[in-house]
Order: sequence, then structure tokens, then C-alpha cells
Amino acid sequence: MEKKAVLRNEEGAMRARPSKTPQPLVASPVREAEGPQDPVAFRTLLSSIASKFPRLKRELSQSEMRFTPAGFVAWAAAWSIVWAIAILLITYGFAKSVPNAPLALVISFPVLIVLCFFYFMNYPRVKAKMRAKLIDSELVFAGRHMLIELKSGVPLFDAMLGVSREYGVVSEEFSKIVEKVTLGLPMGVALHSVAEDNPSQYFNRVCLQMANSLASGSDVALSLEASLDQIAKEQVIELKAYGQKLNPIAMFFMVFGIIMPSLGVAFVIIATSFIGNGALNLTFGTLLLVLVAIGIVQFLFLTAIETSRPKFDLGM
Repeated sequence: MEKKAVLRNEEGAMRARPSKTPQPLVASPVREAEGPQDPVAFRTLLSSIASKFPRLKRELSQSEMRFTPAGFVAWAAAWSIVWAIAILLITYGFAKSVPNAPLALVISFPVLIVLCFFYFMNYPRVKAKMRAKLIDSELVFAGRHMLIELKSGVPLFDAMLGVSREYGVVSEEFSKIVEKVTLGLPMGVALHSVAEDNPSQYFNRVCLQMANSLASGSDVALSLEASLDQIAKEQVIELKAYGQKLNPIAMFFMVFGIIMPSLGVAFVIIATSFIGNGALNLTFGTLLLVLVAIGIVQFLFLTAIETSRPKFDLGM
């Protein structure tokens, strides 16, 4: 019995002992640890640059661009380098005969990258404004569709479901509200949530008016009708202001985009016939640069006219 007890104790001790199986030698992970530090440092740099643009996150959400702020900074930096290289190559093609042109282009390359970067960083804001104009163009019509259904006794959820198609970007916004309510969110909370991420002030006003009416228990149709009437009046005022703005823009376009370039080129051509081409150095490349400058000026004027034009109709 004593021998059996001793054997059992020895077996238990052997089971309790840790295994001493030799482990394979593993190289020190010093080099492997150095690799992931670079992406982490790069992401930290991108995040610090994105923090310099406090409205970037909201603008990305309003423009529905599927980027994080750091990811968009990386995208803008990459495209800035590409555009800067393309602009330098095009400029060098026109100015390669100019003395010290390569040196000047190399010096201006970092400045050009910075300018392109700030240009791309404004893209979410521009896209959000374009999206707001598209929403404003259909909001009054979609709102009146909802108003007719509400006055006929249709519930608010069904009225929003009815305008969740056939009204462009406005239908997409109302589809978001319908989706949130379907997932269990209260109607007022869903209206506030969608209004916060929307770039259109008119749409925000309509949503907040309906949310306040639901919270106070008043008639949603009355508040919606009052909001739509006020928005329609403001749109009429904006259209009249645009019509008044067109007169000075058209005058400046005629002067700087048509009259001055044509008269200037004609004057230079006449002057070269008296003075001589060597004094003014009028070559085909110079005329081509003048043509490009005139095209850029006209493009800027036409872009200013197009961007300032309201996208909505009267809707009266």
C-alpha cells in the first residue's frame, strides 16, 4: 500500500510539473516592430493635419463622401502631387525656351503642391453646397406632396414613405428618415438626426419644424405648410437677386473676356507691323499663351455665373 501511495504521488508530481519540451528558437522581433511604426506615425501625421480643418468631418458627412478625415487628407495629398506634376509638365512644354525655366519650375513645385492641396481640401465643401442646391430644387414640391397627404388623413410616416422616391436627392433624405424610424427610432429623433447631417438650410428648417410639432402635439400639416410658404418666398427673393447680379457680371465678362483680349491682340499685331516683330517678340507660343489666358478668364466668369445661379424653380 505504501509503494502504491508513493507511485501515485510521483505520478501526480510529474503531471503537475510544466513540460520541458524544447521550444524552437525565435528571432528577436526588433525588426518586425519597426515596420508597423511607420503606418502608425503616418496616420498620426494625417490626423494632426485633419485636425487643422475642424469642419472637415461635418463637410464629409454632408457631402456623403465615404472618407474619414485622415483618409481624405491622404487622398488630397496624393492627388495634389499628381496635379502639381501634371501642371509643371504642361508649363514646361510651353516655357522650355525661357531661360532658367526648369529651375523656376523646380522651386515652385512645393508651392504648387500646397496650393493644390488646399484646393482639394475645399472639395467636400463645394460638393456639400452642390448637394444642398439639388435638395432645395425639389424640396418645395416634395413638401407639398407630403402636405396634401397629411391633409387627407395619411400618417406622417406614410407621407414620408410616399415622397421617398421620384424627388431626387430629397427622396434620399426622406428615405433615411423612414429607415431610421423602421429600425425603431422615434420620428422626432430621426428628423433631428437627419437634419444635423444635411447641408440644406431649407431642409433642416422643414425637419425641425415637423419635429417641434410632434414634440408639442400640434398639427404637423400646419407647421409644414407655413415652412413651405416661407421657403417659397425666400426662393423668389433669391431668384430676383440673381437676376440683378447678372447685369454687372455680364458687363465685366464683356469687358475682360471679349473686348480687352480682342482689342489687345489686334493692337499688338498692328504695333508689330510698325515696330518690328523683334522688339515685341510676338511668336506663335506667345499667342498660344494669350489664347489660354483668355480661355481661363472666360471659364472663370462662366463658372461664377453658373455656381451663383439658383437651382430651384419658383414652385408657386
